[in-house]
Amino acid sequence: MTDLVRVLVVGLGNMGASHASAYHRMDGFQIVGLCSRSIKSREIPQELQGYPLFEDYEAALADLKPDAVSINTWPNTHADYAIKAMDAGAHVFMEKPIGTSNEEARAVVDKAKQTGRKLVLGYILRVHPSWIKFIELGKTLGKPLVMRLNLNQQSSGDAWRWHKNLIDSLIPIVDCGVHYVDVMCQLTGAKPVRVHGIGASLWAEADKQNYGHLHVTFDDGSVGWYEAGWGPMMSETAFFVKDIVGPKGSVSMVPNEAVRSDADDLSGSADIDKHTKTDAIRYHHAEVGADKNFVKPDDLTSMEDEPGHQELCDREQELFLKAIREDLDLSASMEAAVDSLRIVLAAEQSIKEERAIRLD
Repeated sequence: MTDLVRVLVVGLGNMGASHASAYHRMDGFQIVGLCSRSIKSREIPQELQGYPLFEDYEAALADLKPDAVSINTWPNTHADYAIKAMDAGAHVFMEKPIGTSNEEARAVVDKAKQTGRKLVLGYILRVHPSWIKFIELGKTLGKPLVMRLNLNQQSSGDAWRWHKNLIDSLIPIVDCGVHYVDVMCQLTGAKPVRVHGIGASLWAEADKQNYGHLHVTFDDGSVGWYEAGWGPMMSETAFFVKDIVGPKGSVSMVPNEAVRSDADDLSGSADIDKHTKTDAIRYHHAEVGADKNFVKPDDLTSMEDEPGHQELCDREQELFLKAIREDLDLSASMEAAVDSLRIVLAAEQSIKEERAIRLD
């Protein structure tokens, strides 16, 4: 198949604009329309000007009959939009999460299987070379594993507005948590059996809790925690924690120490690139000799040339194009998206019910 894939881009926020830029520049795609509820009254990025604009999603589907739809809207629209796209004969790229409930997630995957349409989820860490290496090294540490991950973001300016809008759909440990729980599942290859969550409301303007912490226990004895908070009050002292510890040692992502080099930058933790970029991965060997001193020094793997946020989005769309053209089997990645959502939703349930949740 060499024909261009005609794609309708729905949602033109941070992620939508990045994915649209990828479609605009890639040889395999042709943008046939841009859609959002207020797109005709907003500023369109320079490189995307000139494409047809739509404010009604269903009308855009009917008029354009696209080969593919890229869904980058608020989470509470994801499942409905994806199902409508596949019913219209389109393949779907969809930003995470796959839905806002387990029932929505299952319905989306079932629809993809029923229609034979490709469904690629925006799990950006799965195409990130640093995270791929991080997981590869983590799997050499033995079992059980202890996994420590967080994503705290200080909100100001544009980040203030989009964090607050996101909370209308999902709390932070659900919205971003699917990425990091997915990493835990890849690392252990084990079944999650118990989830516990805690949360707090620190932001008066937000409708839901803006801080959360979840804990997962796996059937191989591994445990993991994930922390996420959004808001103008969040600390930037420890917003970048990515550690794996096992019997044989530990693997850690080392953040860029220049992350706050600009004294006027009051919200560095909200910069997407600063969450994806690292300086190095540190591998610590636990083995000690007869004198109880470490046998090996730590290994540092440089990540200086790793891709930025836009290049990662390009890689996601390369995967989407390949899936369509080569008829890739996406069953495993679709089920992984369902599983990661199930775990973070169990954490939200745990917070509400003030108890640990056992998973079937």
